[in-house]
Amino acid sequence: MKKLVVAAILATVVLVSTASAAAALSGAKAAIGDRDLTLVDMLTYALQDERSARAEYEVILEKLGVSRPFSTIIKAEEAHIGHLVDLFVTHGLAVPPDDTADLSAPKDQASAFEAGRQAEIDNIAMYDKFLAQDLPADVRRVFVQLNAASHQHLRAFTNNIARR
Repeated sequence: MKKLVVAAILATVVLVSTASAAAALSGAKAAIGDRDLTLVDMLTYALQDERSARAEYEVILEKLGVSRPFSTIIKAEEAHIGHLVDLFVTHGLAVPPDDTADLSAPKDQASAFEAGRQAEIDNIAMYDKFLAQDLPADVRRVFVQLNAASHQHLRAFTNNIARR
């Protein structure tokens, strides 16, 4: 019993310190720097990053009126969020609240496309790192799908930059 209490206390300390460290960075940027990834970490970073991308693209759509590819990619981000939430539930994990901060829109369309391009580059790097880990089959399948989608989004942003 004593060992169980000690283990619970240690787990709480680790979770609190991890949460504090992650507060400064989140999503892909935090994931890329994390050297001790757990399943919860990876799912949390992925969910944060997908939520952040959705929020960023919504602001761009609203403030700059740039529709494509942002409107299409927002729908994809919502599907990605749904897949990740399903994984939290399947694995008996609490779904973190959406703590996406208020974002400001880039100054113009060119900056918006570049912001989208960079977000997808970071997202791909995050999923590449996750896919190098030992993962449950269902998590690996979703991460592979989300990585592939990010490559498509990156192409869409790159193509828009090239056209301008």
